[in-house]
Amino acid sequence: MMNIVEFCVGNMHHGTDRVMHRLENDPDVEVIEYGCLGNCGECYLSPYALVNGESVVAETADKLYDAIREAIGQQEEERTALDKLLDDL
Repeated sequence: MMNIVEFCVGNMHHGTDRVMHRLENDPDVEVIEYGCLGNCGECYLSPYALVNGESVVAETADKLYDAIREAIGQQEEERTALDKLLDDL
């Protein structure tokens, strides 16, 4: 499944542009950049992104990259477990 990671252009001052560019090289990730994601409080305070619609926040841009990767892995595990459960029904 394609993972969608969304970034706010207003959050780039935290260095999230570097994270965005790193993720653009991953064929399993679709990166989308918006002018605003409507999370102005988070945007002002910390590096963040939306991973498949879920907010991921970190202290630094480098930690955000790791948190995004972790969120993607966790979401994939949850989808696999749900698929298995549904198959067993």
